[in-house]
Amino acid sequence: MKYEVEQKFPVDDLAALADRFDMLGATIGEPQTEVDLYFAHPGRDFAKTDEALRIRQKGTSNVITYKGPKIDETTKTRHEVELPLPAENGTVEAWTGLLDLLGFKLVREVRKSRRKAAILWDDHWVEGSLDEVEGLGTFVELELVVEQPQIAPAKACIASLAQALGLSRSERRSYLELLLARS
Repeated sequence: MKYEVEQKFPVDDLAALADRFDMLGATIGEPQTEVDLYFAHPGRDFAKTDEALRIRQKGTSNVITYKGPKIDETTKTRHEVELPLPAENGTVEAWTGLLDLLGFKLVREVRKSRRKAAILWDDHWVEGSLDEVEGLGTFVELELVVEQPQIAPAKACIASLAQALGLSRSERRSYLELLLARS
């Protein structure tokens, strides 16, 4: 079973942070737009169970993702299942329609410009995301996907990298939760 070990940090200056990533040897990609559609379950309140179901569009690729409840108090570590969807026109609309027929309801769209970074840190390839989230601001996410026995070392790796990057004030709420709290 795979777990996503993640920490997210609000930042004031993404360009300065990209420079710090670069100084540590990271490879940073070009910005891409990601559109996430989040759905409410017909029989349980995901806000109470701390779960999420989303469809993500990035360029021509589409994925559907289930995120289980967070399992600790400091990071956003959780079980995650991500499955690819066809990269064809109409795929997202068809899946949204299917979920609607099953009783799921669209909660909100989250749109962001994201630059992916890859950095070797403490013998782990950490994925970084430099995000500009519409209606919310700028953030950096640090993430590893690991099996259950590697959760503790992954958390330590991410904490060490965050410290080296000068990141503090970790935010455990998702972009969806932050946007819903603003409205």
